[in-house]
Amino acid sequence: MSTSLEDILASHRTGRAVVMGVLNVTPDSFSDGGAFLDPAAARAQAERLAAEGADAIDVGAESTRPGSERVGAAEQIERLRAVIPAAAETRAVVSVDTTRAEVARFALDAGAQLVNDVSAGRDDPEMLPLVAERGVPVVLMHMLGEPKTMQADPHYEDVVAEVRAFLAERIDAAVAAGVLRERIVVDPGIGFGKRLEHNLALLAGVGELASLGGPVLVGASRKRFIGELTGAAEAQERLGGTIAACLAAYRRGATIFRVHDVAPVRQALTVAAAIAGQVHRGGR
Repeated sequence: MSTSLEDILASHRTGRAVVMGVLNVTPDSFSDGGAFLDPAAARAQAERLAAEGADAIDVGAESTRPGSERVGAAEQIERLRAVIPAAAETRAVVSVDTTRAEVARFALDAGAQLVNDVSAGRDDPEMLPLVAERGVPVVLMHMLGEPKTMQADPHYEDVVAEVRAFLAERIDAAVAAGVLRERIVVDPGIGFGKRLEHNLALLAGVGELASLGGPVLVGASRKRFIGELTGAAEAQERLGGTIAACLAAYRRGATIFRVHDVAPVRQALTVAAAIAGQVHRGGR
């Protein structure tokens, strides 16, 4: 049975673990840059992600890895032109990963149902009004600075409290623009202007973010902090750490997990959810 958009938005109430597969149609993403830039390869990957159990597919045409350069709206749209409709033909909900309203508008017209904005509506003043006008959900993510400079010297006094305050402010901004509160998802932005200790604190403190009242999305997949902890130098070698981060965050209240390796993460979360159900029912 496929997962609907409403199922995803209700996941923080139901405890349903939602897996969002990553589809980067970029030449320079940190883990899979160039692998799916060809439209045929991207279409095949969308089908593969859905077959492996992705509830949603997050399609992005601009890398946001540390040090990345900006990509114009026209080029993003060209990269997405054949991919969004193909992803929309799968059973999965399609999300567009962009900070540009022009790109989001194109993607929504082409079949996307959700906007994932790593700038939380700050990059383009037209983004939140567009989301409100279309009545679609939006993911608001915390990022310190911008991708080009965010890892230069990140510093926080209390990273969990500061990220929570930022997300609360962006929720208010979205609601003021006309976005329905129940259609807002928050993301702490693992790896976006954070050191190792910041990422670990945010994963441990997911419950504080869940207290904002909506779904929490965690994107820890293959991130550098896993390599720093384990010595796994290559992104593709970080599956075990990815699963561990997802399970830890799920236990603390996160319910949406943006990952590259859908099948193994889906399996791990399915088992974790079943165990959690037994605990809640008092099973042994």
